Amino acid sequence: MVPPSAPPCRWHVPSQGLLLTASLFTFWNPPTTAQFSIEAVPPNAAEGKEVLLLVHNLPQELLGYNWYKGETVDAKRRIIGYVVRPQITTPGPAYSGREALYPNASLLMQNVTRNDTGFYTLQVVKLDLVNEEVTGQFSVHLELSKPYITSNNSSPVENKDAVALTCEPETQDTTYLWWVNGQRLLVSPRLQLSSDNRTLTLLSVTRNDTGPYECEIQNPVSANFSDPVTLNVLYGPEAPIISPSDTYYYPGGNLSLSCHAASNPASRYSWSVNGTFQQHKQKLFIPNITVKNSGSYACHAVNPATGHNRTTVKMITVSDASVPDSSPVLSAGATVSIMIGVLARVALI
Repeated sequence: MVPPSAPPCRWHVPSQGLLLTASLFTFWNPPTTAQFSIEAVPPNAAEGKEVLLLVHNLPQELLGYNWYKGETVDAKRRIIGYVVRPQITTPGPAYSGREALYPNASLLMQNVTRNDTGFYTLQVVKLDLVNEEVTGQFSVHLELSKPYITSNNSSPVENKDAVALTCEPETQDTTYLWWVNGQRLLVSPRLQLSSDNRTLTLLSVTRNDTGPYECEIQNPVSANFSDPVTLNVLYGPEAPIISPSDTYYYPGGNLSLSCHAASNPASRYSWSVNGTFQQHKQKLFIPNITVKNSGSYACHAVNPATGHNRTTVKMITVSDASVPDSSPVLSAGATVSIMIGVLARVALI
């Protein structure tokens, strides 16, 4: 190296050399010193598994090193130490018997528990007696078991009851998600979630809220779904429908009427004719009817679970007269007269 006080030297460099020199200055940078660090593999582990605190770029020419639980060097929390010469390993107060050292100072943690979550510090002692510390960390989580859903009301009444579904069990550091009909839950004014998402409340349920519902739980190491739960929403009866729609019958025939009302559970039916009870059945059959069977036929539907009821009345006429037609029928003579009038007007035009 030329001393700073020496006059600058003049170098003759060929043109090709100038290009090469310029290229070197442009594309070459001095190598950076690799950083001494710890990598937890994996950073999130399940209970009972292993975690390797992998040391990168361990300094050379060491007297030894020590591992500590925590972010600082504390003799009471020393896990294990190693003296390079004469290759002695010394367990510390925090040693549990589940730790193993590798030649590159990496530390293997076996059968980890949630109590192992936290920071770990490696202290190295160099030959010049200068200490250097580096810290790493990892977390231990439960391997999540299958969740299940509980309900405060598995048979709610439509437009009356609210239902609270809760994902069990309650577990720390766990994310709760809800699925309805195989789709991620969409928030609506009738749905409320607790602050931790564990409880889903359906306000004023309807028959469209039967589900199925599933809850999903997640943490950094696992995920699991509950079995689907379906609500038995009680509703109805709606206004009964009497079929067939016919209202006019001839004497001597049979009268067969059927009644149906949308309801859960299924409605119980009864019939009355002209105000007189007939039977507790869904279908009413009267053979060989006469004009005396004319009148009002009422179907009464009752929901056995809610007690709600609805009634539909149908008027039936039994007569041997022709069926009245609301559309007027023209005679053949009237039709001919109309046609002659139309033809005459066409001829005049």
